Amino acid sequence: MKKITRREFFKGAALLASMPLVASESKKVSKKSSSLKFVHITDSHMELSDPDSVEALKMAVKYLNKHYKDLDFVLFGGDNFNNDMKADSDALVFKEIVEKLHCPAYHVRGNKEANPKNDAHINLEEFKKLFLSYPELKVEGKDWALEKNGYLILGLDSCIEHANNGEFIKETLAFAKKMLDKGKPTIILNHHPYTNYWCGTESKDIHKYVLGNSEETIKTLFGYPNLLLTLSGHKHIDNIKLINRVKTITTRGFVRPLDLDEYPMRYIEIVGNDVSEKLIYTSDS
Repeated sequence: MKKITRREFFKGAALLASMPLVASESKKVSKKSSSLKFVHITDSHMELSDPDSVEALKMAVKYLNKHYKDLDFVLFGGDNFNNDMKADSDALVFKEIVEKLHCPAYHVRGNKEANPKNDAHINLEEFKKLFLSYPELKVEGKDWALEKNGYLILGLDSCIEHANNGEFIKETLAFAKKMLDKGKPTIILNHHPYTNYWCGTESKDIHKYVLGNSEETIKTLFGYPNLLLTLSGHKHIDNIKLINRVKTITTRGFVRPLDLDEYPMRYIEIVGNDVSEKLIYTSDS
């Protein structure tokens, strides 16, 4: 048997000593915090009779595909299309445009989708067939849940049929509670905001824009420590506030550009339980 030199012995011992460190490093990587990257677009109000609104949506898709290539998904927060064309023609154009995104797109209704000018336009069941039929969505009633990267995203329908105001029905609140009880860090997407954050003074205006049972909703859902973030729209005015430590965001309406071709969207990144965000615009370089 060949004798092992002192040099070879210490070389081998050093190699063995390094092996647990490699395993430890691998274990450390496996415990890396979960993360999400996505964009919230609300109130795009795409209308076939307004070519600029169609081009704006196409521009947003092109912009995100070019500048935000690592998104997990895009969330559309309602009033996505104005639902004022015969049958489902505008819904189909909207769907065709957003499905050109490099990542999935998920949707909730706004009052435009829930309050068509007449019954010849898209209704709830048609909306569900077009936009809630993705196999990764768990759909109950008019609401859905999605699990992604250890997070839970809830699409809650806050709309009242044939009305502009909104509220969460008891089935929606029960669904949200059941999902939150899972304990996963959770994001809620819906259309109507939770507070009169713009400090309106007209009761008619507040009734139209603030979720009708916001106090009940906050009491029922916002005490969950795993509820990290809510995303709303409807009023078109941007706002961020904390409610019971929950970051509550209302994103500026896409339909309200800062200037020519500067249509607003919100980029959101979550690492662990830390939420960071910023408004982005389609004309950013």
